[in-house]
Amino acid sequence: MSTFNLGGQFTFPGTSLTVRRMGYGAMQLAGRDGSKLVWGPPRDIDGAIAILREAVASGVNHIDTSDFYGPHITNQLIRRALHPYPEDLVIVTKISARRGPDGSWIPAISPEELTQAVHDNLRNLGLDVLDVVNLRSMLGIHGPAEGSLEGPLATLAQLREKGLIRHIGLSNVTRKQFEDALKMVPIVCVQNAYNIAHRADDPLIDQLEKERIAYVPFFPLGGFNLLQSAALSDVAQSLNATPMQVALAWLLQRSSNMLLIPGTSSVEHLRENLAAAELRLPPDALKVLDQLASGTDAAQD
Repeated sequence: MSTFNLGGQFTFPGTSLTVRRMGYGAMQLAGRDGSKLVWGPPRDIDGAIAILREAVASGVNHIDTSDFYGPHITNQLIRRALHPYPEDLVIVTKISARRGPDGSWIPAISPEELTQAVHDNLRNLGLDVLDVVNLRSMLGIHGPAEGSLEGPLATLAQLREKGLIRHIGLSNVTRKQFEDALKMVPIVCVQNAYNIAHRADDPLIDQLEKERIAYVPFFPLGGFNLLQSAALSDVAQSLNATPMQVALAWLLQRSSNMLLIPGTSSVEHLRENLAAAELRLPPDALKVLDQLASGTDAAQD
């Protein structure tokens, strides 16, 4: 497969870590039972390994993961597929949760739990130090919720001083939580739910772009209503593309600090996702797409 440009490059602020803007999210590699999201091994382990190798062979050098996917499964697959890792590969993980025996997600933000999570990621990935660790706020179930992250961030700062973490990011946070965190430690990225239709983070994204801090959206097609889905499909059809490709292309054109991590358990879909980086949306398509946020959660200061 030929290597795509993958949307150009981005360097995390204050670091030597440069990635292509189209990356890969490994969450969907875990689990064979849809009733327990990302729980247990995949149905096709060899297929999962093939996807990871295809992504890297196609130029992806930014992989998003977590040791609570599986749990442990995705990191073990990444190590099996790619270790020893390419020199330019950046692996970003997240911590602050553990899994119950029933597959449930349980907050795990004590110093001991966060420290254990870092060591679990190191062991299962086969690394001595983690490039970037995102602290995921567990204060909100369905999205960000205000509350202090001072304690967990202090723990991550200590782990960074010990040389176990190079850089710190945030996930599922509010604008205030980001600003408060920045007073404690350098933040290199923010990972939140965001897409064409759900754009509450617009002011935060603009702020991060000015400061050259990465914004990493997840759920690029999440939460669309029927009218929004129909409009997106019409635009995609007019461009001979898939709705997902259009959604990803829109994100890449939204701001220069946008890093994408679409996940899939299919090599075919992986190739389609990567091809979205080559799709340039014309002004008429952008006009239609920009209007999809109307009536949902368009940006609020």
